[in-house]
Formats: sequence, structure tokens, C-alpha cells
Amino acid sequence: MRYKIITYGCQMNKSDSERIGGLLDEIGFTPVDKAGGADLIVINTCSVRQTAEDRVYGQMKNFFKLKKKRPHLLIGLTGCMAGRDRSGELRKKLPFVDLFFGIVDLPRLPEMIGKRWNKTIGYQVPNSKKMDYLGIKLKAAEWWRGWLVIQTGCSRYCTYCVVPYARGHEKNRPVSAILKEARVMVKNGVKEITLLGQAVNGHPKFAEILKKINQINGINRVSFASAHPMYITDKVIRALKLPKMANYLHLPMQSGNNEILRRMNRNYTREEYLKVIHKIKKVRPDISLATDIIVGFPGETKKQFADTVSLYKKCDFDLSYNAMYSPRTGTAAFKAFEDDVPREEKRRRWLVLQKLMEKTALRKNKKFLGKTVEVLVDGCADGKCWGFSREYKRVVFSGKNLIGQIVNVKIKNAREWELGGDINKIGA
Repeated sequence: MRYKIITYGCQMNKSDSERIGGLLDEIGFTPVDKAGGADLIVINTCSVRQTAEDRVYGQMKNFFKLKKKRPHLLIGLTGCMAGRDRSGELRKKLPFVDLFFGIVDLPRLPEMIGKRWNKTIGYQVPNSKKMDYLGIKLKAAEWWRGWLVIQTGCSRYCTYCVVPYARGHEKNRPVSAILKEARVMVKNGVKEITLLGQAVNGHPKFAEILKKINQINGINRVSFASAHPMYITDKVIRALKLPKMANYLHLPMQSGNNEILRRMNRNYTREEYLKVIHKIKKVRPDISLATDIIVGFPGETKKQFADTVSLYKKCDFDLSYNAMYSPRTGTAAFKAFEDDVPREEKRRRWLVLQKLMEKTALRKNKKFLGKTVEVLVDGCADGKCWGFSREYKRVVFSGKNLIGQIVNVKIKNAREWELGGDINKIGA
């Protein structure tokens, strides 16, 4: 029995796919590189924007053709598309999908496969109907990097977002379970741990978790995603100074206009957001900052968009993930607001931010010229290696057979999205 997992979306989806892989290995499946050689294909989906769902539908056409040639092939769909399909409308669009399940139902996957193939799968998860899917042992895609889920679901209910409907209400894992999983990761060779949650710093013991993770021997780098500005407390800001913390923070802004922020139900103002940024930079002046921004939210005027541009400049972000607003069925924004900003105008606003980001990114990256940065190597090919610095700058340099190692690289050239240099020293 062979399987292929295809993952779309955020780090949380990547972590979920590692648990899917862990469970399938446990019940006797073997992974394959190409979907054409699989007996089971699992697509782990993202539903944050329509474009994400469209990619899934496009991919499904290929799998439908494959299934016609190989009738025994099982196709499974999980993740946010399956999780938010309360009405069954998405399920109707994909009648040839055999296993359509929310990620919380992962413990029942062996049972579902067995029913479809009319055979007993050799391994059954004990109490599968009651078991938390986070209790399933994950199969790390990268042995040197660990995605550690400390929180599932979300109770923020931003008006544009499907996550609370796809993943349910927020649930925070016990600190003991988090630390136990972290220690297992380190034992298996992990050097970087990223704590995951939809509003990860909303965990009531978040600052304590950061402190305790930093104390685990063997970890080189700690980061977290995705943070919410509401929960960047003074304790969390002080924790950013801990020795193993990455010199990087991703803090979604979404808009720089107070009325749009109110309509988004973000529960902060531009002034409050900027105050948080100033506090962070006071503690770590050279921190690399990234953000998320939505342009063309219902009712957004050109003047309101200009507020977003001005706040972007004040915060001086290194990177921003800019998105054009996409209506999502079931959300409050879909029900309450008309999608009244023309696509051409959304595209124009997106380009304004994109050009601003490129200009800012190049300026900031040039500051690394002549400096030495620490890089955790992610890949090597054709005499080149690459990875990310502690500021999450992509760094490329000459080398081979260094995947998972930490190296010091002296930067000799800088572009918008990449730094280049030579190895000074190979570390741990």
C-alpha cells in the first residue's frame, strides 16, 4: 500500500501532513514521490482564499483521470476545505473523492480506508472517536526543523476568515504535552522549532512556553506563527530577547485604517499596532519584521488604503504577504458586506504594496553586505546550498552535503529576496 500526500497552505497544514504521514506509516503504507504510483492520495487543503481552492479543483481533474485508469485508487481530501464544508456543497463538487474528512477526524482514517477497500487495516487507533489527532506521532518532513502545534482552532472570528469554521474553537495544549513533543523533536535531531497556532501568542502560558523551550539543550532556534497583535504583551516582548529566539517576527497587520480594522473585527487600532511595533524594536532594534495585508476589503476607499501604505512605511517591514480580498462563504464579511472593490482596483493596490515591499526589502538586505550570518541549511544541489538566517533571510552559497547543518556565511551580494556569500565556518 503506497501513499502520496499533497499539501497546500500554511505551516499548520504542513504540520498536519506530518501527522497524516506518521499515521499512514504506522498502518503499513509506504510513501511514494509521484501520485501516479500511489494507492492512496491525500490532499491537505487550504481555504483562506478562492485561489487556494481553485488550485485544489484544478489538481483534482488530474486525479479523476488517474482514478478512472486505476479504480482501486483512493482519493482523500482533508484540511480547511473539508473542515468548513458544513453544508456539503464542496463535497458535492467532488463526487469522486472517497475520503472527505476534517483534520480532527484523522484518528478515524484507518477505519475509513478499511471500509472503502472492504478489508481490515492491520492497525487501529485506540479510542479513535475520542482521541485528539495531535496525539498521533508525526513524521517530520525535515529532520532538522520541527513544527510544534501548541494551539488548534481559533475564537477570534475575524470577519474575512474561515479558520474558526474549518478548525473549530480555540483549544490550547497543556504545557507538559508541548514540552514533551519538543524534547522528542530534539532527540530526533531537530535544531529549529516553530510554535504554531492561529493566534499562537494567545496561549495563556505563551511567554512561559517560550522560556522553557529556550532551556532545552540541542535547540538552536525558536520562532512562532501566527501571532496576533492583541496578545503581544510585555512578557512576550521580553521573551523575544531569549538567546535562542529567531531575530524575526511575523505579525499580521491586515489594514492600516481603523474603520477597516473594525469591520475586519481585528480588535486593535493602527495606533495600538504601531505602539506594539515600537516596543518590539526597542527590545530588538534589528529584528526582521513580516506582516499580512489584505487589500480591497469591502468598502475600502482609496484614502483608507493610503492609511495602510502609510502604516507600512512607519513599521518598515522586511516582508509582507499581500492578498486581494476574497469572499469566503460562511464568514461574517460574506454575509454582511458587498464585495464592492473592483478586481482591477484590488490589483492596483496590491501592486502598490508589492513595489513598496521590493524597494524596502532590497534596502534592508543591503545592510547585510560584509556581515556574517548564521544559516540553517535546507537544501543543496549543483554545488550550491541554501537556507535561512536567524532573520529569515534566504541565503545561497557554494557547498554540498550540508543539509541540516548550521553554517556561518559572509554576505557578498544582496537582492530583494536573497542574500549570497561564502562559508566562513561550519557550526553544529
